[in-house]
Amino acid sequence: MIARNQDDRQQQRTLLTVLALNAGLAVALGVGGWSADSSALLANAVDNTSDAAVYLISFFAVGRAASWKRGAARFSGIMLLIFGAGVLLDAGRRFLVGTEPIGPTMIVLALVAAVINLICLQLIRRQKSGDINMRAAETFSFNDFASNGGILVAGGLVLWLNQAWPDLIVGVLVAAIAVKGGIDILRDAARNLPDAGEPT
Repeated sequence: MIARNQDDRQQQRTLLTVLALNAGLAVALGVGGWSADSSALLANAVDNTSDAAVYLISFFAVGRAASWKRGAARFSGIMLLIFGAGVLLDAGRRFLVGTEPIGPTMIVLALVAAVINLICLQLIRRQKSGDINMRAAETFSFNDFASNGGILVAGGLVLWLNQAWPDLIVGVLVAAIAVKGGIDILRDAARNLPDAGEPT
């Protein structure tokens, strides 16, 4: 029981750390995405905002009954699906009305975000926990890190070609990664049924 309580406290500390990092990153990406007129950066900002909300929910799920944890994980998956749909709609709007993203801003913020998300991913993986919410947190951080690589490439192409389409394409790809992650989390929650005698 003592070891379990220590594991729970360590999970909570980790989740609070990645929560703070993602909240700060969301603000930076939001401001940068708005000033750079970048669909990909704004998509990443909304993604990190949803991540921070889910990390907060996962924080409160630590040490609770299995049914509570499954509910928190399902909520995480649904938030990712909603986020993906919102980014797709925004990319469509930008395609119709036009956009002029700023490549250098995209590159710098993508590099900063990649470093922060890699730190978050390593912190979560150190837990070596089979907890469903920690697995969801790992999915979020990995998705973010992959998205940052796409934004870095898009920023380079925007700078090189002086065209907006790389930014729009990466914005859609970020949404697709989020949708896949949401589906994976919901499937994991569905498979994670209580064993006989497990508290629900």
